[in-house]
Amino acid sequence: MRPDFGTDGRLPSALPMGTVDVAFHLATGGDPVPLAFTFGFEGRAPTLDSVRARVAERVHRVPTLRYRIARDRGKFRRVDRIAVDRHVHEAWLPEDTDGSATSRLMLSRPMNTDDRPPWDVWLVHGPADRHTLVYRTDHTFQDGMGAAYTARALLGDHPEGGPAPQRPARPTAQGLADALGEVVSAFRAPTPKPAFDGAFTGRVDVCHADTPLPRLRAIARAHGGTVTDVYLAALSHAVRTWYLKDTGSAHPPLPVSIPMSVRAPGEEFAPGNRMVTARLLLPCEEESPQRTLARVVARTGRLRESRRRDAMRLLLSAAPRSLGATVGTRLVRGAFVAGPVSSVNFGTALVHQGIAARRAAVFAGVASGIRCVTTLTSQHDTACLTVVHDEALATADELPDLWLAALLELERP
Repeated sequence: MRPDFGTDGRLPSALPMGTVDVAFHLATGGDPVPLAFTFGFEGRAPTLDSVRARVAERVHRVPTLRYRIARDRGKFRRVDRIAVDRHVHEAWLPEDTDGSATSRLMLSRPMNTDDRPPWDVWLVHGPADRHTLVYRTDHTFQDGMGAAYTARALLGDHPEGGPAPQRPARPTAQGLADALGEVVSAFRAPTPKPAFDGAFTGRVDVCHADTPLPRLRAIARAHGGTVTDVYLAALSHAVRTWYLKDTGSAHPPLPVSIPMSVRAPGEEFAPGNRMVTARLLLPCEEESPQRTLARVVARTGRLRESRRRDAMRLLLSAAPRSLGATVGTRLVRGAFVAGPVSSVNFGTALVHQGIAARRAAVFAGVASGIRCVTTLTSQHDTACLTVVHDEALATADELPDLWLAALLELERP
């Protein structure tokens, strides 16, 4: 039976790490992988004391925040006392006009590895009348959707308005066959992806691009797809343009990993990664953005119709944890995919002390030979593309502008 993650205080003293948590632990050698959820605001910034007061008021109502990682035991252990002043911090970045400096700080600042729960909150003062609130955790401990629930519950004035949890469903025979084929292929020879193969420094840069969410929805309606389809198709065309400009040749189909939440109702505040992945080939060799989108729509449609999410969830839950974790590390390594391409819809805007955030962005660091991680974060009426890339990809900061240019192409009749 699942433990009760309600607010009645009856939290288990320990919980076993899940298969995906162990996979992260193996892939990173036990080092933390920062996962940050940033919220950009305009207006007068709150005081550090007021943010700490909010966290102190909420922290014991959010079960996730009450656990730490016992890596040597493969467990999450409950922590009964939270020293809020050791979890909530302040920084000043007055030249950070686009949020990239704040993002770099969140990925480069060391995370605690002691007996505290692996999360912190930052109040970052930007240019005049701009500030950012950040909820940051270790990806071994929590996935992006879990971070979305936690950030809203910890920092928001109102707890409602977040994404809906995923109800489990029975996978189709096609979904199981596709999932098994993906697992088998992960143990074969590396897939060529020339734009993302090569040197790996471990140092990262971050860049963002904002666009109205209704714009993406309009393109999706016009082409019979979803916002995620539009995001992936524009990313595929952006990679094509970027690589073509550098080499004069088209990039082959690009294998990427799509994280999919399996966080069920009642698990919103459970520690650990409740997610699986599916490998998808982006048609970077396709010249037409419209045909690119059509091909992406067909491929993601197959993922949904075959219930690949549930198929992979079933396979991982049926396998012994050590075996499932080994498979998990193969599915997201740099030799198998170029990197994760996440899409997170935060829902209504986060409101903190009466001020609504104008932009939200969630992103993680790189690991396991991955050189680039992209995320589309939607909040209210704004979507933010974030590209986290290894510094070895010196011109990858061009991708957000190329992505916006691809959207323009998709809007043409």
